[in-house]
Amino acid sequence: MSKLVAVIYLSMDGVVEEPSWTAPFWTDEHGKFQAGQLSKSRALVLGRKTYAWMSKAWTAMGDADEGTTRMNGMPKYVASTTLTDPQWNAVVMKGDVAEEVGRLKSEPGQDLLVYGSGRLVTYLLRHGLVDELKLFLHPVVVGGGRRLFPDSGDRTTWTLAGTTTFSSGAIALDYRPTASTGPPP
Repeated sequence: MSKLVAVIYLSMDGVVEEPSWTAPFWTDEHGKFQAGQLSKSRALVLGRKTYAWMSKAWTAMGDADEGTTRMNGMPKYVASTTLTDPQWNAVVMKGDVAEEVGRLKSEPGQDLLVYGSGRLVTYLLRHGLVDELKLFLHPVVVGGGRRLFPDSGDRTTWTLAGTTTFSSGAIALDYRPTASTGPPP
C-alpha cells in the first residue's frame, strides 16, 4: 500500500495559484527538502496545468544530475479531460480520478507524490485520499488568487507531524489527517 503525499506551495494568505512568488525564497535547503520527497516516491500524480509546466521545465534540463534524471524518468499520472498526447513518461488517468488514485494507492511500493496541482489536491482532500499534506508556507502575502481550501467545504482536522524551517523564512508544515473530523464534541 502506498501513501499519497501532497507538497503544495502556499502564501501566508493561502494562495496556491501561479506560485512564481516563491522564487525569492528558493534556496539549496528547499532543493534538498524537495529531493528528499522525490527520493521516497515511485510516481507523480499531477493536475494538467502543473504537468504542462513541469514537463516543459524538467525535460529542458535533460539529465543534468541525479535529481533531474529521477524526475524525468519516473512515471506520472495526470488528471485531465483535455490532454490527449501525454509525454514525459506520463499517462492520463481515465474515468474517475478518485477511483484511479485509490487503485494506485493500493499498489505496493513507495509514495505517490503530488507537487502543486491545487485543484487536484483540493479534490483528493475532499475524497479522503491525501495521507500526508506538506504545506510549504512562504513569508509573502500575494493579495489574491485561488486558495487551496475553498470557502465552502467540509470541516476536517489534521495533526501536525513535523515542521521544517528554512533560512529564507519559509516553513514546511507536515500534516496527517486526524481520525475524527468535524467540530469537537
